[in-house]
Amino acid sequence: MAAKILSESEFPEGDLWVFGYGSLIWKPGFAFLEQKPARLIGEHRSLCIYSMVHRGTPEKPGLVLGLDRGGACQGVAFRVAATDRKATVAYLREREQVTGVYREVMRSVWLQGDARQRVSALAYVADRSHDQYAGRLTMDEQLRLVRQGHGAYGPNDEYVIATVTALEAQGVRDAPLHRLAALLHGEAALHRHT
Repeated sequence: MAAKILSESEFPEGDLWVFGYGSLIWKPGFAFLEQKPARLIGEHRSLCIYSMVHRGTPEKPGLVLGLDRGGACQGVAFRVAATDRKATVAYLREREQVTGVYREVMRSVWLQGDARQRVSALAYVADRSHDQYAGRLTMDEQLRLVRQGHGAYGPNDEYVIATVTALEAQGVRDAPLHRLAALLHGEAALHRHT
């Protein structure tokens, strides 16, 4: 299945903004000029993607975040110098589009600061037609998948906990993700005492 990516003409001129809502917050992996808390309206952060590579395998999938329809998402916008744009986009495609589960899109995001400023940012949105789209899962299903998931980038539970820690550092609370992390933390504490 071909990854849904933007054509060169769909990118704005000059510096590129990239919207991070999951692991990009704590591990961007590309050079940027600045980062600002940002809010994207129209999609929300959701553990709605089965991970077959980074945090799971086809036999034992894990679960990673996607932007899914509805609501809003508080994240981080990174400003990338125009001269680094091509290399950054190539890096992000290699990282995010391994299995083509995301749609690469430009979205309006509101930067938080002295004056709320709206910019167009590159974002990776869940492709609901892809077979790795998990949709809405119960907390028990999420917990089971995250517990079993282990892929090329390591254990799935580390991904969830690192994301929640990064969100907290930004002053952001994502109730479902925090609840899941608390359950995973509880298990980690349990294992330390046994």
